[in-house]
Amino acid sequence: MAKLTINDIARLSGVGKSTVSRVLNNDPKVREETRQRVEQIIQQYGFQPSKSARAMRGVGSRTIGIIVTRLTSSAENQALSSILPLLYCAQCEPIIVESQFKPQLVQEHLDFFQKRGVDGIILFAFTELEEQTLLAWRHKMVVIAKDYPSLSSIYYHDHKAVTLLMDYLYQQGHRTIHYLGVKDNDRTTGYIRHQAYLEFCQKYQLVAHSIQGELGYDWAYHNAQAVISAQTSAIICATDTQAIGVVKFLQEKQYQHIQVCGVGNNPLLHFLFPSVISVDLGFSKIGNIVVEQLFAVLDGMPIKHIMVECEFWW
Repeated sequence: MAKLTINDIARLSGVGKSTVSRVLNNDPKVREETRQRVEQIIQQYGFQPSKSARAMRGVGSRTIGIIVTRLTSSAENQALSSILPLLYCAQCEPIIVESQFKPQLVQEHLDFFQKRGVDGIILFAFTELEEQTLLAWRHKMVVIAKDYPSLSSIYYHDHKAVTLLMDYLYQQGHRTIHYLGVKDNDRTTGYIRHQAYLEFCQKYQLVAHSIQGELGYDWAYHNAQAVISAQTSAIICATDTQAIGVVKFLQEKQYQHIQVCGVGNNPLLHFLFPSVISVDLGFSKIGNIVVEQLFAVLDGMPIKHIMVECEFWW
C-alpha cells in the first residue's frame, strides 16, 4: 500500500488539508469532534507526516521518553498502540524503556533521559514508585495507572470494574461468587479490586471467598482449585491474564458450570475463551488523553487528574 499523504487523510476524514495540519500541530482551536475523527483515521492507517515537510513549516520535533513496567504487559501494549501513532503524527521520537517494577531502574531511566535532553516523559507507574522520585519532572511528565497528587495522572477505575462484574453476576442469579486476585501490596490491581469484591459481598450478604497471589496465568492455573467448591458458580479474576489460567484449569477438570470473569480486555483471552466476561479498563482508548495532556503540561498548562471510564467487553 502506498504511503498516505495529508491529502489522503483529509479525504478519508472528510475535512480540509489545513484542518489535518492543525490537528497534527495540536492546534487548540480545532473542534474536539473534528480532532477525534482525524486522529481516528491517522491511527487506523498509521499515518506519519514527512519530517522534511514539517521542518519547512518550522515545527520542531520532540523526544519523548516512555517507561513501561513490562514489555510483555498486554495492558500496557494496548495503551502504547494508541499512544505511539499520535506521537509519530506530532513528529515526536519515542524512547521506550522497561522498569520491571523496580524504583531504582526508574531513577536510572530518568537520569538517562535527562542526559539525552528528552522533552517529556510518559510513565506507567506501579505501587512501590514514590511520588517524591518523580517531582523534579512534574512539568514534563504524565503518569499512567496511578494517581499522584502533584503529577498529571491518568488512571483506571479499578473499583468500578470489579463492581460491574459482581453486579452483572448477581443480576444473573449467581450467589456463590469467588475471587482470584493479586496481592494487596499492589494497590490498584491488588488492593482496590479485592476491596470492591469484599464490599459487594458484604452489601449483598454473600459469603466472600478469595485467594491472592501473582499476576501471571501460570500462578492462576496452579491455584484455581483454592477458589472452587461444589457450590461455586462464578469466579472473578483480578486480571484477564489470570482468567486465562483459571479457564484452562476448569477445562482440564471439566468444570463446565462456572462462569469466569476478568479485567483488562486481553485480546488473547477473548480469542481462546470467548465465553469469558471481561471489563475493558480503557487501555486501548487512552492515547488521545495521554498525548494531549502531555503536550498541555509541556506548554505550561495546569496538571490534571483523569480517571478513564471502564465498560463491559462482550
